[in-house]
Amino acid sequence: MAYVVTGLPLEDFRPLFGLPDEDLAARGVRRYAVDAPVGFPCRITLADARPGETVLLLNYEHQSADTPYRSRHAIFVSERASETARYLDEIPPCLAVRPMISLRAFDAAGMMVDAALAPGSALEPEIRRLLDRPDTAYIHAHNAGRGCYAARIERG
Repeated sequence: MAYVVTGLPLEDFRPLFGLPDEDLAARGVRRYAVDAPVGFPCRITLADARPGETVLLLNYEHQSADTPYRSRHAIFVSERASETARYLDEIPPCLAVRPMISLRAFDAAGMMVDAALAPGSALEPEIRRLLDRPDTAYIHAHNAGRGCYAARIERG
């Protein structure tokens, strides 16, 4: 079964790009200068931002269903993002390099129906297993260590 991994919509974040730090702070957003090749994963491009770039750290509601699983958490977005990533039958770079990813499968109503943990380099079998369930509508990937939302996965 084919699967698609997508980043967050660029247009949701573009109004924040380039704002002065004071304006960002008023919205609860912080700007960081990237100082390492891994550690600042952009949730739009699904790639780690490069040293020298800037990223915004903000709180984002990634699971908006009105269920007990409604959830929001901190995410990074790169101010250099220019389009939303879409990977067909491929694990994005920012997931593949992570030591452990939590996959959470949800039904159409937003209730969790299953979950799995796997190293970023070995996600595909678990993604396919979760998508083989007829009640799985979509999967959310999270970095297992800090719990940050990483990407949405659906049938391709």
